[in-house]
Parts: sequence; C-alpha cells; structure tokens
Amino acid sequence: MSLLITGGNGQVGFELQRQLCLLGEVHAPTRGELDLADENAVQGWLERHQPTLIVNAAAYTSVDKAENEPELARRLNAELPAQLASYAAEQSIPLVHYSSDYVYPGDGEQAWDESSPVGPLSVYGTSKLAGDEAIIASGCEHLIFRTSWVYSARGNNFMKTMLRLGGERDSLSVVSDQIGAPTPARLIAQVTMLALTIHDSPLTTHRSPFTIHIPSGVYHLAPRGETSWHGFACEIFKQAKDAGEKLAITPENVAAISTVEYPTPAQRPLNSRLLLDKLEQALGLELPRWQEQLALTLAEYFD
Repeated sequence: MSLLITGGNGQVGFELQRQLCLLGEVHAPTRGELDLADENAVQGWLERHQPTLIVNAAAYTSVDKAENEPELARRLNAELPAQLASYAAEQSIPLVHYSSDYVYPGDGEQAWDESSPVGPLSVYGTSKLAGDEAIIASGCEHLIFRTSWVYSARGNNFMKTMLRLGGERDSLSVVSDQIGAPTPARLIAQVTMLALTIHDSPLTTHRSPFTIHIPSGVYHLAPRGETSWHGFACEIFKQAKDAGEKLAITPENVAAISTVEYPTPAQRPLNSRLLLDKLEQALGLELPRWQEQLALTLAEYFD
C-alpha cells in the first residue's frame, strides 16, 4: 500500500506525512524530485509508482502573486488536481484534496455551507474553484476539504509573522473586517486521518486498499468559532505573553484597520465563515475551537 502526498514540504503536507505514515508507505517527492508544474513529469511518476491513495496538498498559495502569474496558479490549483483526479478515476483509487474559503464571494455575514453559491474574487480563488470542479467532474472517489487561514509551527504564515513583528515593534495595524477561522495544518491532517480510518461507508467501489469512510464530496474543515485577522493577532500576542515570551507589543497596541486601508493586488473575501455541520455529522464529533488550537500550535512553536 502506497500513498502519494503532493506538497509534502508545505505546512499541510508536512503534517500529513506525520499522520498518514501509519497507513502505508508514504511518497512525498520534493520539488527537485517531481516538478508538479510539468504535466508529463507527473504522469510519469504516477505510472512508475502506482499509488493506491493520492493526497493532494500541493497548491499555488501566493494570493497576490497569482494575479501576475495566472498560468502557474491555474496549473497547480486547477490542472494538477484535474490530472490527479483523472488518474484516480482510471485506477479506481481515492483522492483527497484541499481547497479554500476563497471560492466563495465573501459577502454577507452568514457562514457558507458546502452548497452555497460560489464566486471567487481573485485569480487564486478562481483557480482553486476550477480544481474542485475538475475533481468532482472526474467521477473519482474523493474528499475535498475547504479550509481557511492555514497556519502552523513551521513554514511562512500569519502566526509566525505576528510573533516576529511583535518582537520588533511596540505597535501594529491589522485588518479587522475580514472574518474567518484560523486553521492549523495539524488539525487538517488529523481530520484527514479520521476520514480515512473510522466509520463505515457504502462507498467501496474502488480497488484501493484505502477506503474513504465518509461520503465522497466537499467538506468544510476549520475550527469552531470566528475572529478577524486583528482578533487573531491579539490572541497570538496574549497567549505568547502568557507563555512567558518577551514581546515588544501588547494586544492593546494592535490597531484595527479596514481592508480598504490595507490595499492588496488580490481582493480578499470579507466573510470567510464556514459552516462545519456536514463534516462534524459525518465524523460524529465536534471540532475544537480556534483558540485551543492556537495554544497547541504556539506550544509546538516555542518548543
């Protein structure tokens, strides 16, 4: 039994390797070993190694740069998932894929559910939606996890940027009108493991020794609760100080600003709230709150 994890050196891919190693032999080729932007290279790798489960954690995640590199964003976020899904359908093996809150239009204040109308605002969001749609159209056995505001103790992310800046400056300004749930990569990997290892499912038509144990489809994956980037930053500083970290800043010196005061090349959704009922009911659990997950991630980072 063998697993292909694409994007294995990324935040989510690294955590997936730690979780899924119990299921079989894990292949997580580096960029030097497999150029995911090269369609022929990907096809050749699949034919040589013949994985029995594909977990696609690779993505073009530079939201602003995507506005100037739409071809590369489309290759990695749309064409690569389509290629992997086509192979999975042909070989009757399952595919797990990770998507984004950026596929939604970002208006209003109600949490999006998996059937909500889509309407991405950026090249990044458009490319991620195209990847989702290609996987669904392929007919392969699949799980698509749409998540938000991913961070971890490693890699480049908002939490680590705030800790760095908070150690250097005594004041900061952070956007306060974009609302969502910060999601640690560790939680994404843990939920993926659960989806592959617990519960019975009628979806056993593929030939892979791996079985997706919840119904095939799209699921929202994030912690419970909601906050703004400003609220996230303040909680990072509060918990870091409580843990004994020396910072130049205090939560009281983090100014709240609007999105229009912090212009970026790519438009961000203001409403990234995700309804979690479908995933919780499928797994028979309640997802943890984002503040608890931040505490665990900070502890790992400080250690």
